Amino acid sequence: MQVVKNIFISLFVLWFAIFMFMPKQELYYTLEKELLKQGIEINEKSREEGLFSLHLNEATLYAKGIKVATIEELSFFSMLFYSTLSISNVQVDDSLKSFVPQHIENTIMVHSVLSAFEVFVTSMGSFGLAEGKIDLNEHKIRLDFIDAKDIKTIKSQLKKDDKGWYYETSF
Repeated sequence: MQVVKNIFISLFVLWFAIFMFMPKQELYYTLEKELLKQGIEINEKSREEGLFSLHLNEATLYAKGIKVATIEELSFFSMLFYSTLSISNVQVDDSLKSFVPQHIENTIMVHSVLSAFEVFVTSMGSFGLAEGKIDLNEHKIRLDFIDAKDIKTIKSQLKKDDKGWYYETSF
């Protein structure tokens, strides 16, 4: 029994050490390079690294050199088996307001190894509450608008079924 206890303690210490010394900023720079290949650029005013997290403050998102959105705070939290991405106060550029909601209060994306090919999404904004998932295996996104409020600007992109309005696309 003592051997099993020592193995679990050693695994916990190893897991904790991996996160303690993991170069989170280097991982972020690698992500930036990959996004740049797709024409997406993120410029942030400040970057803070926590024990299990990385926070970006006042980030501006560009796609192919065109300003797309301003994000007040972007937080990434990972425990290796469970990760969350929290995005707060997204203000979309005025030139895109006919395609996407103008303001998104917060979006939370959750990924777990228990459902390795799915990312669950919850978002709240001027459009109301939307929940859905990103299927990484089938390359599909589906967002169900649970409490649809002001969706007239994006209604042309939405579909309706028994549950209500939803957005579905593939990537």
